[in-house]
Order: sequence, then C-alpha cells, then structure tokens
Amino acid sequence: MLFGYVRVSTRTQNPSLQIDALLKEGVPEKNIYRDVSSGAKAERYDLDLMISRLREGDTLIVWKLDRIARSISHLLKLVDQFEKIGIKFKSINDPFVDTTSAHGKFVVTLFGAVAQLERDIIIERTTAGLKSARRRGVQLGRKKGLGKEARQKSILAASYYKENNLPIIDIMKLVGIKSKPTLYKYLAIQGRRNCKECEIIFWDQEQGLESAFCKKHLKKKK
Repeated sequence: MLFGYVRVSTRTQNPSLQIDALLKEGVPEKNIYRDVSSGAKAERYDLDLMISRLREGDTLIVWKLDRIARSISHLLKLVDQFEKIGIKFKSINDPFVDTTSAHGKFVVTLFGAVAQLERDIIIERTTAGLKSARRRGVQLGRKKGLGKEARQKSILAASYYKENNLPIIDIMKLVGIKSKPTLYKYLAIQGRRNCKECEIIFWDQEQGLESAFCKKHLKKKK
C-alpha cells in the first residue's frame, strides 16, 4: 500500500503542490498524512501516527527529503526504522533516494558512510583540540569561582556566621542554601579556615584551605 507524507512550516503555506505530486504517484488521498511544523521541530504528530500504521510491504513517498527529515542523521534514522519493519521509501524530487531500487539503497548506504565519516572527523578534531589546549596550559571545563548571585549568598552567609553566631540550619534557610557542603564552600570562599595545628576556626582569604594556620601557629611557622 502507498502512503504519503506532507509538511508545511506554517498554516499560511499551501500544501497543494506536495499533495498533487503524491496523488500523481498513485497515493490514495486517505493515506496522505500532513503536519504543520518547522523543519527544526521534532514534534510531528501525523508523521508519528503514519509510521505507527505502516506495515511490511508498504511504500512511503514524500515530495522532497526536507519535508520529512530534519537532517541527514534524522533521514538515516528514519530509513533504518523503515527497513526494520520492511517499508520502502522514496522521494519524488530526490530520485537518488529510493529504497525500492538497488541504486537507491546504495545511495542511502553511502549517506550513512558519509555521516559516520563526519562524526569521526568531528571527534578527531575535538580530541586534537583538547590535547593542544592542555599542552598550552589552557584550563578546560567550567571556570572556577561563583556567579553574581552565588557570591552575594556567600557574603551574606559569612556575615550571619561571623556576626550573628546563628546555627548552620538557620543560615541555610535565611540565605536560601539547600545543602551544608554548599554553605561551607561559600564560607571557605569568604575566608573561613581551620588551623592545621589546633583546628581553631579563623578567617583569612589569603591562606589556602589545606595549609591554613591561625596567627599563633603562623608565627611559629615563620
């Protein structure tokens, strides 16, 4: 049985050209499914409905490839899906894509090889770029530090902690922090330290977390 699929980007566009071409190919009008959707959108109700009704031995016809596929990878995914259930596929204006013929099947296979080659090249370039960046000492990943809102929270949290001597749970509620590790991270950024010798809490943004010493033990170190 023949099926046809039509897509226009907006409701003001006329699908008659596509429909007439499908009718000329012998597709019954009741078997023509239509969507109004931009090429970038993945949601296509009638396409999904039509695919659910296709059966082994059916043939799906479209006016042009861009009416059904959003990209080469999407086209290959659809063709693979059709092949698994025994559906033939052809495009009126792209006769090189026609899985009803041996030549058309070869072209689709070639598309798949080209798409895989493109993916491999992208991966290779990305890997080479990362290695080059590391050799130059470029820091990869998210930048360290806090955003504006987080930094304001850290200042406020440190203020409550130092001046009001509030319990940790109360500070979290007042500042809008959901976890203790986040709160302690904010406090550390604002200078909260534990002396490596006596473990007393003091404030000093200049010293690192792992090797911080209170004034008493800092003098001894010197």
